[in-house]
Amino acid sequence: MEKKSLDDINGSVNVPTVYETAFWQKFLAYSGPGALVAVGYMDPGNWLTSLAGGSQYGYSLLSVLFVSIIVAMIMQSLSIKLGVVTRTDLAQAIAKRVPKSIRIGLWLLNELAMMATDLTGVVGTSIALYLLFRLPLIIGIFLTITDVFIVLAFLRFGIRRVEFIVLATILIVGTIFAVEVCRAHPSWTAILNGLIPQSQIVINHSELLLSLGIIGATIMPHNIYLHSALAQSRRYDEHDPAQVAETLKFANWDSIIHLIAALIVNALLIILGGTLFFHTTNLNSLADVFYGLKDPQIVGSLSSSIMSWLFGFALLITGLISSITSTLAGQIVMEGYINIRLPLWKRRLLTRFVTLIPIIITGIFIRFNEQQFEQLIIYAQVILSIALPFTLFPLVKITNNQKLMGKYANHRWQATIEYAIVILLTGLNLSALF
Repeated sequence: MEKKSLDDINGSVNVPTVYETAFWQKFLAYSGPGALVAVGYMDPGNWLTSLAGGSQYGYSLLSVLFVSIIVAMIMQSLSIKLGVVTRTDLAQAIAKRVPKSIRIGLWLLNELAMMATDLTGVVGTSIALYLLFRLPLIIGIFLTITDVFIVLAFLRFGIRRVEFIVLATILIVGTIFAVEVCRAHPSWTAILNGLIPQSQIVINHSELLLSLGIIGATIMPHNIYLHSALAQSRRYDEHDPAQVAETLKFANWDSIIHLIAALIVNALLIILGGTLFFHTTNLNSLADVFYGLKDPQIVGSLSSSIMSWLFGFALLITGLISSITSTLAGQIVMEGYINIRLPLWKRRLLTRFVTLIPIIITGIFIRFNEQQFEQLIIYAQVILSIALPFTLFPLVKITNNQKLMGKYANHRWQATIEYAIVILLTGLNLSALF
């Protein structure tokens, strides 16, 4: 018998049966996995791409972000459906259906994507430590190893409490940026215009590259793998069609609500960059925002050390919390594709050391220059965007499988739209690269 995905948390949360009528009790019982996924949509990689987009192009990239979240909702719903209906995660489902050579290739590609995800957390956390406490970047990088123990400490409380911790983080970060944006008094008319797609996004190569960074930071491969496993954390009767249907309904609501929260946070970042830094300064790094928020010459009377500190604090906690999701996603990919099962602390240390080696080598070459260091985050998001089709194509194909999915298989019109989305993303990647 195949081992369950994330077997430590699989089926660990009780939910009311379909025959009970307590709606809010059911809603709260199913809420949580969406928060763990959503926090991956607001990691330091999202911060830098969104802030850079706002500072360079005003509010125009809000349309890219909005479309990205809509696509994310569609793809996360497929991931949920795969997990709930088949009780397998995406890595397990793919591994069963491809030859060994392709399976190994996909594993290596996804490991690279996981490293890129981990890189954004390492760089973002170390920069936050530097901005808040003046710790040298090299020390901050090595201190990120300790997040192994933070992750393990959180998981010892059980997945339900971890979900509450992550939800609290999302609320704190969202509140911080809402306050900062309200103080900046943006033009809401211009913001609404920014939601309308503009042709220069595709025509302008640098704008397209940054758009791909936003897409890569928003629709990340590890979140697709993660949701297919987290959807199985609820204990329900998988043999009761009515219960499966209700589980899908509540799991999708949970996903949509938390992705809307992720949309709001990232939109606030673009608005913050577009309001305070568009045509006023060359925003090249998170440090530029941190120092700019307390510089009267840049933001005028809005300057505040408290706002600057809150920005750094929000960066720190999102960098740390994103370690939880990248650890779990890495476990899913390794176990699903090559059936290697390691204790979480070993998996986390292995991933972190593999990530640190190229970071440190690169840091030595650039003498740990802060702005150049942060460019690694932009490139990491583009890597994620390039890896995305190799996750989305199999996801759509597998959920189209009538024999596997039964009545929950994608309808033909759904499959057509989903394949069109993946082809479009692939085309945008190729146009950016060549």
